[in-house]
Amino acid sequence: MKRLCNNLLFFLLASFLTILPLSADQIQPLLDVGEVRQKAEEKSQTKIDQADDDTSLIVNEFKTVSKQIEGLRVYNAQLRKQIEAQEARLKEIDRTMKEARIMQRQIPPFTRRMLAGLEKSIELDLPFHLAERKERIAFANAAIDNPTVSPAEGLRQVLEAYNVEAEYGRKIDTYKDTIDINGQPREVNILRVGRLSLLYQTSDADETGAWDIKSKQWVELGGSYRNPTRLGLRIANKLATVDMIELPIQNAEEVE
Repeated sequence: MKRLCNNLLFFLLASFLTILPLSADQIQPLLDVGEVRQKAEEKSQTKIDQADDDTSLIVNEFKTVSKQIEGLRVYNAQLRKQIEAQEARLKEIDRTMKEARIMQRQIPPFTRRMLAGLEKSIELDLPFHLAERKERIAFANAAIDNPTVSPAEGLRQVLEAYNVEAEYGRKIDTYKDTIDINGQPREVNILRVGRLSLLYQTSDADETGAWDIKSKQWVELGGSYRNPTRLGLRIANKLATVDMIELPIQNAEEVE
């Protein structure tokens, strides 16, 4: 609009000069001044237009950069949360490792106490499968003393021995063994009913007896236990169905 006004002014000036009684020498300087002014204004306008374009470009770049900055701000916030979560996790892992190291130091003495208690329990228990049970204790002891075996593995073996001993109390079992009866070795059939009773019967069923916990020896039972013991042996061998049988059981008062 400004350029249009300048052109119009120049045109009016030229028209006005043509009607004035001026010579060509007098008019030409005026025309030159007007032309110079017009060119200067055109050049200035070009600079203004270029400045407008540059400003628009800068504004657009500013908007783009602002969006990028906002995106980076959101990303940094998310990253900060992740870092905080990882730091919290590292602290938890460090705490757990410290507790694990403490437990690892406590496992060996704890395992030894457990094994000693189990060994004592076997000594006071009914004398069944003694060789097998003592071998299991010896194996666990060797594992605990072996520096190449981890404390956790040693504890696992002791717990396994405890589990086997616990199973003995829930099962009925029979096997052949040679025991001392009245100073004489005799081959007999052993009947074990959990940890409640441990009985023997000769192959001809002529003699029946039981282990006496108080005196720690085999004692002969009366004839009334012959048939129940024989039935118990058949049940243990799965030759007869499970049935109620009357067997001698020592109570806590008798053991003490």
